[in-house]
Amino acid sequence: MRIPGMGWIWDERFLQHRLKATSLAGVVMAELTLLLFFYRMFFQNRCSWDLAVLAGAFLVVKFSAFTWYRLRD
Repeated sequence: MRIPGMGWIWDERFLQHRLKATSLAGVVMAELTLLLFFYRMFFQNRCSWDLAVLAGAFLVVKFSAFTWYRLRD
């Protein structure tokens, strides 16, 4: 399927690749945030609660979206 007005560059495959890349980037960044939190907690003996909040926010958004899409589909 071609998107009207977007030309030959933006088609269905482009949008699917963008979706997958964005999802992967979000998951990797959440994992890196958790790794940095645990590194600071175990090796530097301090808790960076801002990193824990970021990881928690990722989990809340991820599972909320999962539940929303599961119930609506």
